Amino acid sequence: EDRMKLKIQKEEIQHALQSIQGIVDKKTTMPILSHFLLKADKEASLMATDLDIALKGPLKAEIIKKGSLCIPARKLFEIAKEVDGDISLETQDNNWIKVTSGKSTFKLMGLPEEDFPVLPEMEKSDELNISADTLKTMIEKTIYATGESDTRYTLNGLLMHLKPVKNKIELKIVGTDGHRLSVIAADINGKISEEKKLILPKKAAMELKKLIEGSSENITIYISKNHIFFSTDHIVLTSRLIEGTYPNYEQVVPKDNDKKVIIDKIAFLKALRRTSIMSRERTNAVRLDLEDDKITLISMNPDIGEAREELAAQYKGEPMSVGYNARYLMDILQAMDGESVSLELQEPLSPTLLLEAGNEDYKCVVMPMRT
Repeated sequence: EDRMKLKIQKEEIQHALQSIQGIVDKKTTMPILSHFLLKADKEASLMATDLDIALKGPLKAEIIKKGSLCIPARKLFEIAKEVDGDISLETQDNNWIKVTSGKSTFKLMGLPEEDFPVLPEMEKSDELNISADTLKTMIEKTIYATGESDTRYTLNGLLMHLKPVKNKIELKIVGTDGHRLSVIAADINGKISEEKKLILPKKAAMELKKLIEGSSENITIYISKNHIFFSTDHIVLTSRLIEGTYPNYEQVVPKDNDKKVIIDKIAFLKALRRTSIMSRERTNAVRLDLEDDKITLISMNPDIGEAREELAAQYKGEPMSVGYNARYLMDILQAMDGESVSLELQEPLSPTLLLEAGNEDYKCVVMPMRT
């Protein structure tokens, strides 16, 4: 019978298998989902999926005989990490595969190609182009605000809001969990038939961010009815879109907050880290007292004690006190660039807007808490 045989450099296979570890399902009830499909034709390629996300990419290899097999992804990755030299793979009878490197030999039980789930075909109707760098930044600046297995399942994803404007497309990416929200805008190239609101699952966004880490490539995005495809460097990441209606984020972003405070970002972050040591674990509450040109941060915990710290700030206006979950503020500050941050407030319990110095394209909103 025909046996697939190939030789691969250790670094190549290690790198390729690293890129799919987050996608292959480890605790799966369907054994096939912990496998990746290796195909050797004129070129070698690998595919992995958890039925929501799929990754397909090339594998540099010397192909001695063509063929295909589904191989346990975790085990082969562990082998590739530990062996010293290059690796040769050869299929055996009954879907076994022999892995050799130097004097080491491993035999793994595989599964036939026909067991592998059929991946959705890439449709090339709506198409967008974006630099890897821009996309990575947009994800990093919004993903922290998304819900964590929220029952309102649309909040467990990132909203991609696409609007055709003149000869560009305005892309906004939004994350929110109902307590805080972040939105970032960029103009990108492409053609779409109409305005679209797509919800990308959080896991897909994380995998995408990993995939484009350090890449300077452009990424082409294709959209079909239920799926979105990100293509770069011959690698395609496919994700199912979350169905449902995303909250109207534009209504949440306050327009007329009249009180403005400007603070050094790093100093503010450090002060929050220190004062939040004394806040209650569950609520993480820290109170900000605003006065002319200064802020006092206070946290109190009846069981432990209290912390307070004074910070210089640009503020002119009525003294006011407002309480926040310190964790939410710290997340925002960590996602921000620039040396200073401005807080725009209205009432102690109305949404606070946080902005990077000199950047109108990135807005963060946080709901205060009762102090």
